Amino acid sequence: MKTAVFQFDLPEELIAHEPVEPRDQARLLHILSDGRCEDATVADLDRLLRPDDLLIFNDTKVIPARLYGMRGAAKIEMTLFKQENLSDWVTLVKNARRLKIGDTVVFTPDFSAVVLHKTESGAVVVRFNKAGADLMEALHTVGTMPLPPYIKRLRGGRESDKADYQTIYARHEGAVAAPTAGLHFTPELFQRLDAKGIERVFVTLHVGGGTFLPVKVDDTDQHRMHAEFGVLSPEVADKINTARRQRRRIVTVGTTSLRLLESAADENGVVRPFAGETSIFITPGYRFKAVDVMFTNFHLSGSTLFMLVCAFAGIDVMKAAYQYAIANRYRFFSYGDACLIEPPAK
Repeated sequence: MKTAVFQFDLPEELIAHEPVEPRDQARLLHILSDGRCEDATVADLDRLLRPDDLLIFNDTKVIPARLYGMRGAAKIEMTLFKQENLSDWVTLVKNARRLKIGDTVVFTPDFSAVVLHKTESGAVVVRFNKAGADLMEALHTVGTMPLPPYIKRLRGGRESDKADYQTIYARHEGAVAAPTAGLHFTPELFQRLDAKGIERVFVTLHVGGGTFLPVKVDDTDQHRMHAEFGVLSPEVADKINTARRQRRRIVTVGTTSLRLLESAADENGVVRPFAGETSIFITPGYRFKAVDVMFTNFHLSGSTLFMLVCAFAGIDVMKAAYQYAIANRYRFFSYGDACLIEPPAK
């Protein structure tokens, strides 16, 4: 399918640079199964969901994956992209042409990285002089939150982003981008969902930097999806399968939890325990096996995430919904507003 199909024009002023406070006061566009759009807020979720719905959250935790260092006299901005082992990472580097194999980038007197090689896509693979827990400690000391490029910040970012760009239930460190749909949830919203009897479970998918990479090919068949590591426990698989047998709806919070569920499901919709990498790429024509409803943010034009929601609800429905959102001044992307999407009735 031609990637141009998934392009749309977005006024720059609708890109959110700050989150709404409190988080659950963000606007929510409810896209119904007949394609109609209804305005709400995230705080209305306890009213919009059914009491027997099962919510699936991604509890990955974003690490301070953006580093600022020096290679000689040259300033280097490096963002961790994908972990190779305890000390080696694939990274994205601004002006990567400045770096050669064997160069050392110094972040502090006792924290540095050596360039091992470069990939065909232009990423830089480095080996840090620290590994495992020591590397994570160094990142927490000198790293900053890896905000996407469309959120404008001065070098080093803001202290508030350490909390703003993290879900309240983040648990397992490893993501270099936030599962942004989850940023809307507050303890108060959880309490209201609990009061209605809406159950929730957690899976883990460590969101990779590929989330922000543009699709550079003309046809979706030619796009190579990035791989991300995920875990879905046997206990959670049992709860999901029980809910499906009881004909309860499975509602994924975010595209990341959806991708992990679909990776773990067999052709009959039975979810198996999962621990490994997934590079599932969902485009229109895909048959969803495990997910009934999706809660998600507004995504970038031409992105793999917009392709995914078009596969879920239909290209025409999602394009019309996005045009409605633009006309009604919804806020877009990571710190923006959200959608609750019910797929077309079968």
